[in-house]
This record gives sequence, C-alpha cells and structure tokens, in this order.
Amino acid sequence: MHKPSHLTLPAIMALLMLAACGKTEDKAQPTPAAEVAAEQACGKVTVANMGWESAEVLAQVDRLVLTHAYGCEVELVPGDTMPTFNSMMETGEPDVAPEGWINAARQPLTAAMQEGRLHFGARALLDGGVEGWWIPKYVAEAHPEIKTIDDALKHPDLFPSATDPKRGAVHNCPAGWHCRVPTEHAFKAWGAADKGFELVDVASASELDDSIAKAFENKTGWLGYYWSPTSVLGRFEMVRLEAGVPHDQEAWEMCNAVAGCDNPVKNEWAQAEVFTVMTDRFYKEDGPAVRYLEARGWDNRTVNALLAWKHENQASSEETAKHFLKTQPEVWNAWVTHEVADKLKAAL
Repeated sequence: MHKPSHLTLPAIMALLMLAACGKTEDKAQPTPAAEVAAEQACGKVTVANMGWESAEVLAQVDRLVLTHAYGCEVELVPGDTMPTFNSMMETGEPDVAPEGWINAARQPLTAAMQEGRLHFGARALLDGGVEGWWIPKYVAEAHPEIKTIDDALKHPDLFPSATDPKRGAVHNCPAGWHCRVPTEHAFKAWGAADKGFELVDVASASELDDSIAKAFENKTGWLGYYWSPTSVLGRFEMVRLEAGVPHDQEAWEMCNAVAGCDNPVKNEWAQAEVFTVMTDRFYKEDGPAVRYLEARGWDNRTVNALLAWKHENQASSEETAKHFLKTQPEVWNAWVTHEVADKLKAAL
C-alpha cells in the first residue's frame, strides 16, 4: 500500500525542481570538444523499457540517442513502475528509468533522492501526465451541459452498460495498476452506484482501449478512467471531465490514493509528475549522457500524435522512435548541442 509522504507537497516539489533544474549549476559545462571526447567513455547503460506505449517509445528514443550521439552501449531491460523504482533504489539497476510516474512512489523516491541514491533528470512529460474520467467528444458536443463527473452521472442512459443497458457503466483502471485505487474511490465518493452506474473492471490496457474503440465505432457513450499520453487519445477525440472540486493533496495522500480507505471524498486527480530517474552511479560517471537526460522532454500533444502514427502504421516502438527523430528535429534539437545533433542526424 502506498503510504503518504511526511513531507508537504511544496517541499517535495521544491526538491524535485531542484533535482530537475538546478543540479547543473555545480557541474562544469563542457565545450563541444569535451562533449565529443567524453562520449567514448560512456560505457554500458541499462535503460528501463516500461510496459506502456509512451514509455516504450521514449526508451527507444533514448537508446538511439545515447548509442549514436554519445557512444553508449545501451541495454533495454523490462520494467514497470514499482518494480523498476524498487530495483533502482535497492540494487542500482537499471541506470535510467526514462518515464517515471513518481506519484505512485513519491515518498520512497524523495527519500532516495535526499540520500543521494537516485537523481531526477528532466520532466519526461513537460505538461505532466493527465488522469481522470473521460467521455467521447461527440457526447460532450451533443450534451454541452455535461462538463463534470456529477453532470455525467445524471445520465446513466448515455453511458449504457454492455451487460445491463438499464444501468450506466464507468470503466475502471486496468487490473494491477496503481490508478485502480483512486478510480474505485472516486466511484464510491461520487455515489455512482446509487445513481444507476456499475464499475466495469478491465483486465488490461488493451481491453480498456478496445472498449473505447468499440464505442467510437458504434457512436455510443463511454465513461471511465483514462490517461494521457496514449495512442488512443491521439486517435479518438475524448474530453476529460472536471471533478468539480479542487485537488486536496492531503485527502489524496491520506485516502483517495490509499487502498482500503473507507471514506474517500470527491477530489480532483493529482497532477501526475513524470520525471526521468537516474541512479547515483550513472549520474556521477556519464556526464554528457546525463546532461542530455536533464534536457530531454516532450509534451502530451507530441506524444499522442506520435503514438497515433505508431498505431496507424502498425510500427514497432523502435520504428516509431526513428520516425520521431527523423521528422521532428525541431523538438529534439533543444535537447543536445549542435555537434551532437549533426552526429545523430548523420547516423539516422
């Protein structure tokens, strides 16, 4: 069970921003020649290949850049949020987690950062991960009165259950994911069952995606948990419902995000902070590669469109990463020096 941090949110965010933005002040900034020379010493780097599309593509982007621009020997290793973070804290492996959704492990990660065992790089998602309950845009346009979760729950007929058309359906977060807890608590806090809804459990992200695709194919209503960035939101226009209440961080950490809490309250989803995480060994030894990971980040719009391209072209994560590097240098040029950019373009 995820326990709330004893640190206040402002204190935690101050630490994260110091880690993400202020660390380079006490590092000597190399000349381009020094950057090129240091590439030869990069050595072997293990990078977590997390189990969702955006993280898989970002891991491939990092593999290509670290390999071709910085001379690293990159090994992608399977990963997921908690197993990867725990391994990095306990064993120092893998060296890098490209897309770390830190809300799921804020307390231990903050402690590890304070102790110098882990370091935060750039925000992997510049505008943060987005979570909440969504509906199709065509439903929102046909019913402009539906703007909040409360508004949607007044209309079970617009979001019919596949098993009982007389009741509405709220689609749950995939089984085994941390988001399942706040989703179930939200269903309870908003009294959705008493308003004619049932909570539909899904076994996997693909099952959740299929339910959305089917709704769009049939132009029927759909209501449930989803997140960004994903290929689904790149392919299907969805509208995120407002909670109608502000985010209460204390209530979120003490109950909404805690399994077994009996009295959840209505609460806006916490802003998902998504950072690149590095081990102490890698952070101290691989200077130019670290500076790249302190600068590298993209926004939800970029990733959603890229993942939509991946799906439409039935491309692999590696092919998608190459497509991004070849077609969007205006995004990634800001992550590297001119010399490194030229070297990467030549390799591609």
